[in-house]
This record gives sequence, structure tokens and C-alpha cells, in this order.
Amino acid sequence: MFCPRRFVHEIHGVCAMTRSISRRQAALGFLALAGTVAAGCSGPGSSGPKPSNPGASPSQAPTIGSEPVTLKAYFETGFPMARALTEEFTRQYPNVTWDIREDQFAVITQNAPRVLADDPPDLMRLPQLSELVSNGLLLDLDGYANVFGWDRWPPSQLEQLRSAPEGSPRGEGSLYGMGLNFSMTGVFYNKTLAERIGMSAPPATLDEFDALLSDAHDAGIVPIVQFNGGATGGFAFPLQNLMAAYGQPGPINDWIFQRPGADIDTPSNLSAVGHLQDWIRAGYFDPDANAMEYAQMMGKFLAGDGLFMFNGDWESGNLDAEMPGEVGFFVMPPREAGGPVAAMSAPLTYGIGAHAKNPDHAAYFLNWVATDERAREIAVEIGGSHPMGLPDAPMPEVEEGTVTAETLAAGALVSGDNGAMDFIANATGSIYAKGWTPQLQLLFAGEQSPEGLLAAVQNEYASGTGS
Repeated sequence: MFCPRRFVHEIHGVCAMTRSISRRQAALGFLALAGTVAAGCSGPGSSGPKPSNPGASPSQAPTIGSEPVTLKAYFETGFPMARALTEEFTRQYPNVTWDIREDQFAVITQNAPRVLADDPPDLMRLPQLSELVSNGLLLDLDGYANVFGWDRWPPSQLEQLRSAPEGSPRGEGSLYGMGLNFSMTGVFYNKTLAERIGMSAPPATLDEFDALLSDAHDAGIVPIVQFNGGATGGFAFPLQNLMAAYGQPGPINDWIFQRPGADIDTPSNLSAVGHLQDWIRAGYFDPDANAMEYAQMMGKFLAGDGLFMFNGDWESGNLDAEMPGEVGFFVMPPREAGGPVAAMSAPLTYGIGAHAKNPDHAAYFLNWVATDERAREIAVEIGGSHPMGLPDAPMPEVEEGTVTAETLAAGALVSGDNGAMDFIANATGSIYAKGWTPQLQLLFAGEQSPEGLLAAVQNEYASGTGS
């Protein structure tokens, strides 16, 4: 799952802490579902003891009712869209209040099993799914998908949130999560700095991108500002973009979804790591990258201290507000002009604890986020991301020339080329903190080779999958 909002996200799992980032706020409205909101929460478990899996077979869609209820939530620090959603939800449904805890994504990753087992929230920002599913900590949402109509959405929206009961393979089986929106990553650029090196349009090929990086370096401009510090570093972003340029998304998704025989140590991925190493050796990254956290990266980019930044569309609304008209966005270009493009693209994943106290209300909230007209507007205007839901659901107008417009257009391009990939940090519960991040930090420090990096990550993967 990308960061933040993400990813980091989702894509998906890092957090932003700067003042400017905290201004990415959404005030979402509400469009009631068809039918009258009945008194009490009808549907699964509305009377008598709750079944162990109330999401499995509800006979009708839950409603909110009028009885006071407090929903417990566990959110990611620094990405206020989820909290703003809850505030608007309470405005529309005053009987619903929220008890919200927030942590950085790295902390959520570490805490998730214990929290879901000991004090399960009704709604939680989720890290990787597999272990949580196999340990019985997440609610199976298939029943809610049926009564709310989520199973009529484009299958690709929910594929990454499906899993076998054993936790693998992913990408098929029951639904264990839902997205607040659908995010993607790519390359943001500072238009003023781009003009200084004669960049009049996004690069059409990887070679053209390399030339721009070289020109920026020669001009005394930091070519790429990218964080790589902490337990969930950000060099996985440019690496996976390079993997997309050198190979196909299918084998990478197979590896992330833990499908039999999948291996990250392939010739095309080795070329991608080698290309990243070339960028490192050429001095194309901020020299403090290994000590840089996500918030510092954002601060530097907002201050004009770097030409390019690999990041997700969840920053689009923030950048439109803080640097209006000054930022552009493009998907990583292919090696050959006109070739297919691919990118990390994943839901901002939330789930319901298997033993949550109020699963019906949490499921109703997730459906409201996807179906409410104003909620969908905020997903675009503030989040910069495409809302979940049916293809004909209302889409807001976006001002031309904004970076949000560019990220949405890029998402459509990736979708048209069938180039969506889950985040490589989502393959196992430990692969981000114990595999990708430390190995990429060693690569940046000149203490690891591309061959050694992929071998070490595959070994960690095998340990995490039990293979």
C-alpha cells in the first residue's frame, strides 16, 4: 500500500510533518445512500450477539441510525484527509463521534498486529495485508461489498486488497481492505528550475530524463531531492519507477502478491538497480538523502531546493496550494519513445478490525467516502487522487494548469496502458523496514552492489513468506 496517504502510500507509507503539509485538509460532504436512514444500525449484527465475521453475509446494507456511537480509528500522522473525512461525517451524522489515534506509518507497521489483536479499532490505516489476514486480525469485507455494490466496481480497484485466508497469494480471494482513494506515484518537478536548464516539456524517454539530470547537476541544481532516512525510506520510489522502465508490471505484481515462483532478482530489475546506482554515483541526489525524512524532503522541494522529486499524487493539492502554477508532474518515461508506461498505483488502504466494536458503521463510512459527491471532489481537489467507485460516479472539474490536473491525466495514461503496480514495499510485512530500506541505504552509501541488494531483498522476502 502506498504511502502515504499514503504511501507511502499505500503506495501508499510515509508521513509528512511540516506546517505546509498539514494544510492538506479535506472537508468532505455527504450524499446519502438510497433509502431512509433507519433508527439503529441495521444489517449484519444489528440485534443479538455479533457474529465473528459480520461482514461475511449481511442481508442488507447497514445504516447509521440515530443512536450515539463512537468509532475508534487509527490513522497516519501528517496526512489529514482521513481526519477531515471523519469531521465531515460527524457533521452529517451528529450521533457519530470519533476516538482517533495517529502515528507515523513506520510505527503503524510495527504496531498493527498488536493493536488489532489487543485493542482493535473500527477503522485503521493498514500496512501490508498478508500477515494481518493470516492471523485473523482483519474483517472479511465480502458481505459489505455485496450489499453496497463494491463488487460492481472495476476489479482492478480492489485487486490489491484481496487475499486468500492464509494471507497469500494476494490479488485474489476475499476483500480485506478498502481505499479512501486511488493514488499513484511519479515525478514532480519545479518549473522555474526546469526553465533554467531548458526543460520545456517532460522527458519522453529514460535517456532524455538522464540528460535533464545531468544538465541540472552541471547547473548547480540538486537534480533529485529524495528522502531515504528512517525505517521506511523513499528510494524505493525511484527504484520501482526504474523497474517500470526496464520491465513489465506483471512480474513485479506477481512478486508483491506472493504468487508461486515469483522472484524480484531478475535481469530487468538488476538493470533498474544498476541505473539507480549510476544516478547515485553521478551525484544526482541530495547528499544528505540517507539522513533525510519525508517531511524534510517536502520542505526542501517547497523551498525550491531540488528540480525533481519522486512522490505520490497525494501531494498534488498541497503543491497546488503552496506553489500554485510552479509544479509539474509526469510518469516515469519508458526506455523507448511511445512505449507503454507503468507506475505504482494503489488504494489508500484502510481496514476494519476483525473484532471491531462497530464494523457496520465503519463499513458505511467507507462506502460514503466513495459514493458521496463532495467526498469525491475533495479526493481530487485536496488529495490529487482519483476517487474509488463506479466509472460513472461524479467526477469534479479540475482547473487546467494545476498539478492535480496533471496527476489525474497521468493516472488515466497508466490505466490505459494497464501499467498499474502495487508498491514493492507491500510484498510482506517486514520487507519495507528489513529489506528495501536498509539495502537502499547501503547502496546510497556505496556499501552494497545491485546484485547484493536484490539477493538480500529476496532472502528477506523468502523469510517473510515462509518459502
